[in-house]
Amino acid sequence: MKLDHYRMLGRSGLRVSPVCLGTMTFGNDWGWGSDADEARAVFDAYVEQGGSYIDTANFYTGGSSETLIGQFARGRRDSLVVATKYSLCTTPGDPNAGGNHRKNLRQSVEASLRRLDTDYIDLLYLHAWDDTTPGDEVMRGFDDLIRAGKVLYAGVSDIPAWQAARLQTLAEMRGWSPLVALQIEFSLAQREGERELLPMARELGMGVSAWSPLASGVLSGKYSRADLDPTTAQGRRAVAIGNGALTERALDIADTVKEVATELQRPAAQVALAWLLQQPYQIAPVIGARTVAQLHENLGALEVEFSDTQRRRLDEASATALGFPHDFLALPGIQQAMFGGAHIQRGG
Repeated sequence: MKLDHYRMLGRSGLRVSPVCLGTMTFGNDWGWGSDADEARAVFDAYVEQGGSYIDTANFYTGGSSETLIGQFARGRRDSLVVATKYSLCTTPGDPNAGGNHRKNLRQSVEASLRRLDTDYIDLLYLHAWDDTTPGDEVMRGFDDLIRAGKVLYAGVSDIPAWQAARLQTLAEMRGWSPLVALQIEFSLAQREGERELLPMARELGMGVSAWSPLASGVLSGKYSRADLDPTTAQGRRAVAIGNGALTERALDIADTVKEVATELQRPAAQVALAWLLQQPYQIAPVIGARTVAQLHENLGALEVEFSDTQRRRLDEASATALGFPHDFLALPGIQQAMFGGAHIQRGG
């Protein structure tokens, strides 16, 4: 696997790199990102190795991320796939400056186009489901933007599977542009997407990308059990505890990752990313590198090969119960009652 061995994005004709460059660290407006020079170095290094899939959002670093991408993409814009997002509130106190509704969709896209210094967005995500906007308003809004040429493809992020499926069904029924992408949290430490979201994406033609593929750094081995105390947490450790990434279970999984990494003589981060890259759903990890060295280390995951035993150990250490009805339907007795002992292989 190489960065310039491209994949189709869902049921579309769009080609994207197997690893997506996340740019939430572009800009130091939040106190922990990269300045413009370091961000450009990361961007250039990714593109020079054949990377084309760039992920940002109108909310990231107060808009600085989009602005920097617009500067870095000059002269090579059409060779890149730039994905951004709308939904999160950019003007606190303004009730219409956040959410999934048409007004915020329009004003967010217009502002993103200005910051990105472009006349089109390759992929626009609904950033998070607001549980208030009607689904037909969202999908008709996407379709209008696509017909106007301001957006080429639409996707959703951080949304219940049944809502995403409903949106896709509305688009199919009414002849609107479909959703081609889904972005969710997914990693060895967070596999709950296997219950509904990943099967839904496969059935309905959505390509998947994964944010926080290293579980806020936990899977890179940077934390120990001494770091679990929230009373002493500051900076990124406080964020990792606050978002539920830094837990006893996650550290147990990280221990298995480190064991496999030692056997392969690879950094733990590469092992965690390689496991994700080799999943049958073809998930593109969104990697956020603050330095060129971090970027190169993470991209080394493309070269990692596991033995069957190593892959099984990682799978077993991180396994998540699928729950009802999935576990029930997989019971041998239920399978016997369903198929009468016949061996049935699922179609493509």
